[in-house]
Amino acid sequence: MGAEQGGLSRRRFFGLAGAGTAGVLAAGAAGGVIGRATAEEPTSSGPSASDAVDFEGTHQAGIVTPAQDRLHFVAFDVTTDDRDALVEVLQAWTAAARRMTAGQDAGPVGAVAGSEYAPPDDTGEAIDLPPAGLTITVGFGPTLFTTADGVDRFGLADRRPDALTELPSFPGDALDPARSGGDLCVQACANDPQVAVHAVRNLSRLGAGVLSVRWSQLGFGRTSSTSSGQSTPRNLFGFKDGTDNLKAEQPETLDRFVWVSGTDSWMDGGSYLVSRRIRMRIEPWDTSTVVEQEQTIGRAKGSGAPLGQRDEFDPVDFTKQVDGEFAVPETSHVFLAHPTNSGTAILRRGYSFVDGSDGLGRLDAGLFFLCYQSDPATGFTQVQRNLRLDKMNEYVQHTSSAVFACPPGITGPDDWFGRALFS
Repeated sequence: MGAEQGGLSRRRFFGLAGAGTAGVLAAGAAGGVIGRATAEEPTSSGPSASDAVDFEGTHQAGIVTPAQDRLHFVAFDVTTDDRDALVEVLQAWTAAARRMTAGQDAGPVGAVAGSEYAPPDDTGEAIDLPPAGLTITVGFGPTLFTTADGVDRFGLADRRPDALTELPSFPGDALDPARSGGDLCVQACANDPQVAVHAVRNLSRLGAGVLSVRWSQLGFGRTSSTSSGQSTPRNLFGFKDGTDNLKAEQPETLDRFVWVSGTDSWMDGGSYLVSRRIRMRIEPWDTSTVVEQEQTIGRAKGSGAPLGQRDEFDPVDFTKQVDGEFAVPETSHVFLAHPTNSGTAILRRGYSFVDGSDGLGRLDAGLFFLCYQSDPATGFTQVQRNLRLDKMNEYVQHTSSAVFACPPGITGPDDWFGRALFS
């Protein structure tokens, strides 16, 4: 479309690079379709982990998109009061995101095709790599609308949705302010860590002088499934995680719990993102018995079945008793977080992390929890309050927190992240 079609795909010859790479790799809205390597090459039965994800749509990609395996999440502070400069960055981000999610360089010239005496408009570390299912999701934090000291820098104060408020404090929180909050966020998910890092690096470059990185987090090994076609992954405690997560194939449930609607505002079609960096106390957990671990979670460690049941997807029976005791303990995570008891539902999209070790030789590892909902007050906040008696609290500690309003998807070549907000 327009100038976007002129970008050089870094995977133009990807299909010729080796045996076994088959199928038609869609370049998304930015560049049409990449041709097959040979006329006889069989067509893939569905998208592979290397394919491109459509950039345009009713909702932003990266929310109900089948969860990829890698994450680079970054929160930015806006360092200027110039509204026009911020808008220019958001427009540049949109153009770059459109290209990168299609497997192209971040800029129309690219990493190597420009003048050798000028900085390239792409950093180059993703040359020859496929799109790897890259999605880029953008959100706006409460402080973009009004700073902590009440300043309306961009004339947006009266456009802040009522649902976009800082999260309340919860028992046991040990939040680091330097790793919490932010005016803007970017969630880059891909099946190749270098593709995700490349996306964030180039968006950060485009924001230089207008934005600065406040904090960031790398993640690996998705800890939830957002499609019924995905198997349930395991978290760093060794348990299957997110068995009862909402799925892309449940449109009515998503409309109820995930997508904003009926507000007649720029957020209709969007969703609210909550991020929480949850450190797991790995060493105490590893000295616990299997029985204690299962009683803490409420599921069997091997099969993932709810306690008292046989298979992972058997319904949780909160009334079933074994030897005179409830099979699923009332203090277990499953009992307290299950939609049946919490009265709400959220779409989880978290990742594991290992950030080295602390000064005492303990792993700094855990879950970078991400969830989407139509209103954080009736989503994450309600669920988290229900967990005050959760036995798992002995083994986890929340160290970072943020909330962002993610607008609806990009609808066409003239649309850009936040256009309806700034119009």
